[in-house]
Amino acid sequence: MFFASDNSSPAHPKVFEALAKANEGYASGYGADDVTKSAAQKIRDLFEAPEAAVYFVPTGSSANALALSIMVEPWQTVFCHQNAHIEEDECGAPEFYIGGGKLALVEGEHAKMSPDALRKSIEFTGRAGVHNMQRGAVSITNVTENGTVYSVAEVTALTAVARDYNLPVHMDGARFANAIVSTGATPAEMTWRAGVDILSFGGTKNGLMGVEAVVIFNPEKAWEFELRRKRGGHLFSKHRYLSAQMDVYLDDNLWLDLATNANAMAAKLSEGIQQIEGASLLHPTDANCVFARFPRSGHQAAHKAGAMYYLWPFNQSLEGAPEEALAARLVCSWSTTDENVETFLAHLR
Repeated sequence: MFFASDNSSPAHPKVFEALAKANEGYASGYGADDVTKSAAQKIRDLFEAPEAAVYFVPTGSSANALALSIMVEPWQTVFCHQNAHIEEDECGAPEFYIGGGKLALVEGEHAKMSPDALRKSIEFTGRAGVHNMQRGAVSITNVTENGTVYSVAEVTALTAVARDYNLPVHMDGARFANAIVSTGATPAEMTWRAGVDILSFGGTKNGLMGVEAVVIFNPEKAWEFELRRKRGGHLFSKHRYLSAQMDVYLDDNLWLDLATNANAMAAKLSEGIQQIEGASLLHPTDANCVFARFPRSGHQAAHKAGAMYYLWPFNQSLEGAPEEALAARLVCSWSTTDENVETFLAHLR
């Protein structure tokens, strides 16, 4: 009953098989090996983007921060939702790698920016000329930090606003696979065809040991990315061990199969919670994250039985009136089972 994070799930067995295979013999370093070339080409094929530049880094934070650093100057700002991962969970890494840039926070229900709110924020920025931070880029988190998913139409509407101001668009796709499964869109439809310039394509939250891909659809900035990745300490010398994970991830639709299970388990968990007296959802369950409120007695029973998940926000207490409702975040992964969900729901009931 581990619903704390999909980061905490084990790596898929095929990942270790791929790593063992990549470990045979010698290979050139720093991404000049055959497995890196194979993984990069698979991403180009998957996204129908033959000219895209593809790079592998070990963490989502490095993927986002390095991607944004080639899109924004130090005197510019990145427009993102106030609950975006780059705002809430990266300890200022984007601002650090940009070299002093800022994040402009946009409001919106369920952690989704609306085109009108984005336009209002852009219009407000740079209003006093040289005295202000200037407009830089737009960053869209999909799946959002509240577990909701932008449709292709919603992404397109946001990128259209960005284009009105000649701003490039980044997508934080740490749970990109879950968004694709949720919407049924193709990777190309969700990204460059919808107006996205750079994607952080996640693998760590979906069964990989630790690797993310930065997909730059217009490769004009590729060389700058390579320099910043090296200067920032994120260029692995034994690069094949990063790439081997991504290479097998894209074989036989493994990436989609893993996300399909995670989303299905979250849907089952969400449905079960809603059937409990006094329980409700805080946000729609579009992908693999469930945000719900249910009585403290249920939380107490689940924790006593060994369930792992976060009260959300963290400043709530398990001590108090049993009937009082507390909010929580529960995240399913590729390895979540029906038994995990059913056992958890039984304790809540």
